[in-house]
Amino acid sequence: MDPVTAVAAAGVALVAKGALESAGQEAGRSGWNGGARLVERIRARFRGNADAEGALDRVTGTPDDEEARQTLERQLAAHMLLDSDFETEIRRLVDEAVTARGGAQISAALIKNAQVFNGKVEVQGDWKTS
Repeated sequence: MDPVTAVAAAGVALVAKGALESAGQEAGRSGWNGGARLVERIRARFRGNADAEGALDRVTGTPDDEEARQTLERQLAAHMLLDSDFETEIRRLVDEAVTARGGAQISAALIKNAQVFNGKVEVQGDWKTS
């Protein structure tokens, strides 16, 4: 799994976990309060893109829906590839979650059965690599 896909999968897992915790009134138990910041940052980046916004809404509404999680993962990875600043922010938020949870537990515990998106991705506009 490439690094962007791994971060996107972890980000989606955190969004879903936050939605489940909120539904179960367990928000705040994890020791990491960045879930709301993560969702709001993703929501702000997706604004104006109906498909991406819908994917985020589906996961926050039904976090157990594996198809919705995969769709959100593809959308998140695509947006991260298009915007390196956004990618950096998402990586930072995911890293904060790993630190708050006491290490790299996020890799297996939250990603679970992540699907790798191998479809064609088209990029337009300026492209920077670092």
